[in-house]
Amino acid sequence: MRDAVALPRKPVRISSARLQFVAVEPAHARALLHDRGELAQALRVYLPESWPRFAKAFARLADPAYPSGDDPQDWGGYFFIDPAGGVLVGNGGFKGPPDEAGAVEIGYEIAPEYRNRGFASEAAQALIGFAFSQASVRAVIAHTLAERSASAHVLRKAGMRCLLALADPALDELWRWRIGAEEYRARFEAKNTAMALPFSSR
Repeated sequence: MRDAVALPRKPVRISSARLQFVAVEPAHARALLHDRGELAQALRVYLPESWPRFAKAFARLADPAYPSGDDPQDWGGYFFIDPAGGVLVGNGGFKGPPDEAGAVEIGYEIAPEYRNRGFASEAAQALIGFAFSQASVRAVIAHTLAERSASAHVLRKAGMRCLLALADPALDELWRWRIGAEEYRARFEAKNTAMALPFSSR
């Protein structure tokens, strides 16, 4: 392993109760693909052996020809770190800035050994919440395999609805999920109202 290097950390405006979101930079991707230990040491966390499942997703960012700062601020990828455990539990983020219709797409991956602990729901809800805090965002979408799965449950729990099935040459079929800004705000307000209601005296 090479000596640890100081990798960049740009300011991040996304947060949640248990997770720290660290923006993925080209230097991070190159460290991951060159030597996992280098990234672990730079981030000062443990990297699960099972992560990442989709390492090739970092290849574009790791390419030396990739222009620095090409990803718009906030709308790129993030590492999900559990500071309490000193471990990187997964990654995810946005697939780009809002399109002409004001829609952004989210995606995420949680390492197998850290699933069923609520991290996926926490990360997804934080991403959705941040997206709708931006005036330009009118909808958040996501895609899952066309099957009842943990990912589908996470999105449904976050208030997203499955709209339609899409054919995919590599994956056969995908489900598209969506939640609009008005739906999100109505859900958020209803949740806050419920939390504010007094307990029954009966």
